[in-house]
Amino acid sequence: MIRTLFGRPHAADNPLEVSNVLVASEGRRFSQEVIDLAVRLVRGQGGRAQVLTVARLWGTSFGLPNPGLRPSRREMAEQEENIIWAIAQLESAGVEADGHIVTTRNPCRSILSEARRKKCDAIVMGADPRRNWLVRSMMWSQEPYRVRGRTEVPVHLVCAAGQH
Repeated sequence: MIRTLFGRPHAADNPLEVSNVLVASEGRRFSQEVIDLAVRLVRGQGGRAQVLTVARLWGTSFGLPNPGLRPSRREMAEQEENIIWAIAQLESAGVEADGHIVTTRNPCRSILSEARRKKCDAIVMGADPRRNWLVRSMMWSQEPYRVRGRTEVPVHLVCAAGQH
């Protein structure tokens, strides 16, 4: 199959066919809008939600892992709270959910490999407004658009209220 810029799927054609959804974050807090969309997608099938968040690995030192570049305890605690909150919200809405944290330099790759591994039918992520193509490739906050551009799985991006 040849993929073009205009031929990529961006949302599920039939949202009722979604039985396994990945609720992912490149490190930002999950919003209630993201959780609500995941619940709407999964509820009809009695499906399941996988929750994944990324703790940023800041780099390497001379090509070798450096403990000072790993996420701090505070950053890991924030991501744990994020996961716990998202799972609690999903379960209170009647959706079976579990999740975990991944430490990586490349959130897009980690999110897509998790979606493949768990055989997810859709991915739901929070997103900032899309930026200029020149700046976009250098910004961590534009990771949801990279995820959407590199997969055949429908990716639902939710911008915060008041943002475009």
